[in-house]
Amino acid sequence: MGHTSLEKIISLQRNPANIRNLCILAHVDHGKTTLADCLVASNGIISSRLAGKLRYLDSREDEQIRGITMKSSAISLHYSHGNEYLLNLIDSPGHVDFSSEVSTAVRLCDGAVVVVDAVEGVCPQTQVVLRQAWLENIRPVLVINKIDRLVVELKLTSQEAYTHLKKILEQVNAVTGTLFTSKVLEERAEKEEEKEKEGEKPSGDQVYDWSAGLEEVDDSHLYFSPDQGNVVFASAIDGWGFSIRQFAHIYSERMGIKKEVLLKTLWGDFYLNMKAKRIMKGAQAKGKKPLFVQLVLDNIWSLYDAVVIRRLVSVSLAMVCEKLPSPLEMAAERVEKLMSVGARRFDSLPEQTQHLKTAFLQCSSEEKAPVIVFVSKMFAVDLCVCVCSCRGAQTHKLKTCPPTLSRLINMQRTRTDLVSLSANMENLTLKDSKPEEEEEPKETFVAFARVYSGVVRRGQRVFVLGPKYDPAQGLSTLPEGCSASDDVSEIPHLSCCSMENLYLLMGRELEELQEVPAGNVLGIGGLEEYVLKSATLSTAPACPPFTPLNFEATPIVRVAIEPKHPSEMPKLVRGMRLLNQADPCAEVLIQETGEHVLVTAGEVHLQRCLDDLRDRFAKIEISASEPIIPFRETVVRPPKVDMVNEELGKQQKVAIIHQVKEASQGRSSDTLHLDSSGLVTLTTPNRLATVGIRAIPLPQEVTRLLESSSEVIRTLEQVNMSLREGKSLDISVRTLEAISDLKAQLESLLQGRKWRNAVERIWAFGPRRYGPNILLNSVEGYQRPSVWQCLSRGDKASEATALRDFDNSIISGFQLAALSGPMCEEPLMGVCFSVERWDVQSTAPPQHQDSGTAAGPSHAGRRPEVAASSDCYGPVSGQLIAAVKEACRHAFQAQPQRLMAAMYTCEIMATADVLGRVYGVLGKREGRVLHEEMKEGTDMFIIKAVLPVAESFGFADEIRKRTSGLASPQLVFSHWEVISSDPYWVPTTEEEYLHFGEKADSENQALKYMNAVRRRKGLYVEEKIVEHAEKQRTLGKNK
Repeated sequence: MGHTSLEKIISLQRNPANIRNLCILAHVDHGKTTLADCLVASNGIISSRLAGKLRYLDSREDEQIRGITMKSSAISLHYSHGNEYLLNLIDSPGHVDFSSEVSTAVRLCDGAVVVVDAVEGVCPQTQVVLRQAWLENIRPVLVINKIDRLVVELKLTSQEAYTHLKKILEQVNAVTGTLFTSKVLEERAEKEEEKEKEGEKPSGDQVYDWSAGLEEVDDSHLYFSPDQGNVVFASAIDGWGFSIRQFAHIYSERMGIKKEVLLKTLWGDFYLNMKAKRIMKGAQAKGKKPLFVQLVLDNIWSLYDAVVIRRLVSVSLAMVCEKLPSPLEMAAERVEKLMSVGARRFDSLPEQTQHLKTAFLQCSSEEKAPVIVFVSKMFAVDLCVCVCSCRGAQTHKLKTCPPTLSRLINMQRTRTDLVSLSANMENLTLKDSKPEEEEEPKETFVAFARVYSGVVRRGQRVFVLGPKYDPAQGLSTLPEGCSASDDVSEIPHLSCCSMENLYLLMGRELEELQEVPAGNVLGIGGLEEYVLKSATLSTAPACPPFTPLNFEATPIVRVAIEPKHPSEMPKLVRGMRLLNQADPCAEVLIQETGEHVLVTAGEVHLQRCLDDLRDRFAKIEISASEPIIPFRETVVRPPKVDMVNEELGKQQKVAIIHQVKEASQGRSSDTLHLDSSGLVTLTTPNRLATVGIRAIPLPQEVTRLLESSSEVIRTLEQVNMSLREGKSLDISVRTLEAISDLKAQLESLLQGRKWRNAVERIWAFGPRRYGPNILLNSVEGYQRPSVWQCLSRGDKASEATALRDFDNSIISGFQLAALSGPMCEEPLMGVCFSVERWDVQSTAPPQHQDSGTAAGPSHAGRRPEVAASSDCYGPVSGQLIAAVKEACRHAFQAQPQRLMAAMYTCEIMATADVLGRVYGVLGKREGRVLHEEMKEGTDMFIIKAVLPVAESFGFADEIRKRTSGLASPQLVFSHWEVISSDPYWVPTTEEEYLHFGEKADSENQALKYMNAVRRRKGLYVEEKIVEHAEKQRTLGKNK
């Protein structure tokens, strides 16, 4: 097929039934970009000989050097298959560091092509992309790529290759089946809850059947099977591929067997009985060659050097057109999911908002249809690319003009250029004398977006809906029939903008458009001032903001950045702001110390961000610090064995108690008391309030649950805040169910005497009100409202009066303590602070009694002179916050303290020859191998290990160097793990003295990490710089 003109693509955009929005998803190096090259070559954009070598959609220099895709790129292709189709193709990265780019691509698509390597099979990132496609409700099709490697590299027979391909299909279907099962069971649980609420109680004899509901649901359409037409076998590098349909068509003509019969039997346990001339079942049992091997693979294996098969392009694109849905086939469930943000139910949204669902489903391009656009990311483009696209459009208009008119326009343009040139010559001398002005930006931002409804026109004004915009509030405030041209400055999270330029995304180039109808992917210029990373645009104020994108990668690698020359700090600040906008996963922070910090998903992502900052956005020399490694601080139960695994006897325990007492005497003062049980009692400086706090380690399962349920806890806190303010909030059944599940799980995990009724007594979570630490109310006689009050929905008025004065000060003090612990000012994790005493004096000290005013906690009504004398230490609330914070820190220090390190899960594929070297690198970097297994049918081993983030920098490069490039790791953030060694440990028993020596100066990993963090933060580090300093004597001279 030749090159497709812009007019042809514009005409195809008007028919949404023949539009396919699809993305290519896969693990790194499974052949996504090579497949995309083959599809791009079909439109004559690049030569078919260069397909797979050029990597056309990898437009960045570092993408070409590293050989991996780092950003999502879109291109529009034309394909004829009976009808004429427009394919908006998005190529996405496979590296785990860039999985946020996959999220931005998946949101804009209706279908996905999942590519799997025929040798490596299902890899970690394959599972991740399948889950992302499932969460966004888009339909996938499968391409099993690199079939040629089975012939050339693994030297498999056709029968072995068939078994291997069958296993890959089973692996992919197993992932899909797991996702489907969890969804069905969730829906079933919701129905059970609804029945219980309606009063239908199950009978007492009923046995819980976990599989009920799975049999009734039809899941046949979900799975990949060649006979369903949703699987293609291919070799993208050699440019060929086939599906069962092609071979069924060929053999139905040659053998006289019906095409429908061959479609059902070419894949499966069927064989051809040549004597009876019939297709029969039971190939495996009878030792016969399956039909797929006999008719398909044998031909490829025997004639591979001169294989003649239908081109990969026609096979892949035919499958895409037939199996993937058009924008008109969007599921109602997906629309409701997009429009229901947070805890809101779809049926609780305003009526006008619910009517917009029909606009989504119809994908209408009529004049009256509301415009709804979703921007999934902003990407930076060289200004010259945009200018070239504009000039290209003008040149095209000139070509269509009459000759005389075009000559006049050219003369006018030449005259204008001469005038501007002479003006520049005149100003040349003046420019040198002027002070240096700020350089004009050479980058502009284009929004990567999709039109869900209506027609987007150049220069059109639309509302920009922020993530917290409430359509109910907007509709009640705005006058009826309000448009984006009116003033909307009063409404929070709502602004207006005009779409200055519309672009057709063509890989490395942009083509300017005047209008884009519904169902298409496009680029929008002129939004950089209004959209940070993603946004919803609409002409209807009733439209809600879309649900936020699901990011699989967690930004965890931090570096502090500063310019080489301090005078260039403004350029760095501007550059970091642009980088923050251009990268969906990168975060830019300014710490309390004034440091500018960049947070990225991994080492490769960090390198790309630093290169962008130097070369594109800031354009200055920058210096980046060593990566800032995150740690967490925690407490553990007192150990039962010492450092040489000897059981601690009574003598040792007495010694520990004595040490605690000595430490407590050192810390005690007239306001602080620490008893042997670990209870810390602290009095505020003005002697009006006393708090007693104890630190208790939380069970590991509870810590993991709180960490994974942070979104639920955040929603719970928002609901409780609304209830305290007296606002009514309509909470969805799913949210209430998630909160009640969290409560039930906490109750089942917090068992035992010391945790009796603990879940009901939870005061707050922290830090930031949703972290993995708990503040517990153990104060006698204080019954405050439960954090779970939204589940009971009791009398709100009585609950509002139950709070004591300064209840919030206790919470604030706990939040501050949980945010920075005493070891190295890192956040706490897995710690429960139990408030066992909280006394507040209701009368003023005796020397102020003559004033006749109480100096209690509620001191708003006191006379000024009394307030000044009794509050010389500041407001009571502030003193109480500081006292609670200090009490929490001392209670933490009274328990055995430990550091927690962030851990990566590391999956490495390596051959048996280099296995020992891989183990050597892991051991050197404190890694721990969980398990290894051999991949069936190959000589590859899959090693799964955990590795501290602190030791991961340079790990991938070292593995590649040591194994000569035969092993390549994928690092994904997994969990936090307690470092077993005590950073404050000193030898106390005779065995420890013998083993470690008197100084115990052997490497203490926890102490090394702790001191490194303290040194970076400018905190005091206890270390001996010089020891036994004396001049070295040479014995020979003293004879």
